[in-house]
Amino acid sequence: MQSPTNQAIESIGSYANGCLEGANALPLTGKGYQVVRSERKRYFAHSDTIHFIQDLAISSEKDLNKQLLIADMSLPQGGRFSHGHSSHQTGLDVDIWLRLLTTPLTKKELKKPYSISLVDKPTTTIKEQYWQPEHFELIKMAAKDERVARIFVNSAIKEKLCEEESKNTEWLRKVRPWWGHSAHMHVRLNCPKENKNCINQAEPPEGDGCGHEAQSWRLNPTPQKKRASAPVMPKQCSEMLNALN
Repeated sequence: MQSPTNQAIESIGSYANGCLEGANALPLTGKGYQVVRSERKRYFAHSDTIHFIQDLAISSEKDLNKQLLIADMSLPQGGRFSHGHSSHQTGLDVDIWLRLLTTPLTKKELKKPYSISLVDKPTTTIKEQYWQPEHFELIKMAAKDERVARIFVNSAIKEKLCEEESKNTEWLRKVRPWWGHSAHMHVRLNCPKENKNCINQAEPPEGDGCGHEAQSWRLNPTPQKKRASAPVMPKQCSEMLNALN
């Protein structure tokens, strides 16, 4: 599907099995951010996600003097990607690269953008030459936003955040370790209250997830791949697709 539906905006189903009515497109450039790899047409989302990105980018530019690079969001009508993600289906997920810039990319640079991994894979430790105080502040800023349900980062990044937070660690509960995610943070928003067909993920476990919980990911550095059949599409998503055919 190349364009959003004309219906009222609504996130339907779960993050990994759903769709998106009436999606909004994030402008490819804005105050404090740029969209990368726009040819993939993965810059659509729920309006809550659009506003979150714009707010975060403005704060990042103002408070951190850093420009953001926005990667995958959702397709024009949500649903499954052909490759790359199992989630991002309801317009409530966004990948934000951890390559932070002081000036925007040029048009030439935008044609071949690249990300930067903050984690040394063989040692599963932070690459200190790339880690910046602004990484800590940006992730904390996003986690403290009440619209945010979770932020997925590499376990080494989670441990680094735990190490650097010396006061209130409550916000770290939202920051969850996950395989990969060494070059970007994956931000997931809560379902909009008015979207009754949207299914929230369960609350994160109690506590800040630091210490043994974060360190335990080092014992299982790669995910165990399981074969699973595709879940049954929510009825509302099937109806949306059938109406277009």
